[in-house]
Amino acid sequence: MPLLYSFGKLTLGPILMAGWQPHVEGIEHVPETGGAIFASNHLSVSDELFLAAVVDRHLAFWAKSDYFTGTGLKGVFFRQLMGAVGAIRVERAGGRAALTAFDAAIPALRAGDAVAVYPEGTRSPDGRLYRGRTGVARLAVAAGVPIIPVGVTGTEKVQPIGQLYPSPMRGVINIKFGKPIETTGRSDDRHALRELTDQVMTDIQRLTGQEYIPRYAPKRPDQT
Repeated sequence: MPLLYSFGKLTLGPILMAGWQPHVEGIEHVPETGGAIFASNHLSVSDELFLAAVVDRHLAFWAKSDYFTGTGLKGVFFRQLMGAVGAIRVERAGGRAALTAFDAAIPALRAGDAVAVYPEGTRSPDGRLYRGRTGVARLAVAAGVPIIPVGVTGTEKVQPIGQLYPSPMRGVINIKFGKPIETTGRSDDRHALRELTDQVMTDIQRLTGQEYIPRYAPKRPDQT
């Protein structure tokens, strides 16, 4: 576990648990060791904070490339922070550049690390659950690791899009873990990957109760 991540678990983690008191279900489905992908819905930037607080192992989150390429003091801060917590850089441009995240994640998963992925590809703009992108399935099949569906609700109230810090609202956040979806022996053709992705999204929807929209989430203005 990266040093700064461990420090955060010991300091910020207890503050989040005591201050916001998130309700957690299905923690028994979280494997103590071995590679695994945590596939979650995405409502708020604070999703990462609370998910990391309740899981007792390192989660390597995918982070947009902007955090690794910024300039000035802010840019230096985020570059150092991303490296210190073991984040994986994701290129939004697509194509070969986007595959760098896979190149970094597959060895980590095979070595027994856990990776957190948001199949929707972005935060939900309206609280609904959107169609998942097949990257989560492709990564799981390539690495031969299970997918743990995760459903998070309430973070959109605690820290809406555009708000800098979580509001002190106790008992609002719910985090539920579903049964692992095994991927060993799964085909990596596009039809099989779409089927697996849809299965993941169905499990997430059962955990959250969100309305499901069978199309990709629209890009926010800052993503254009």
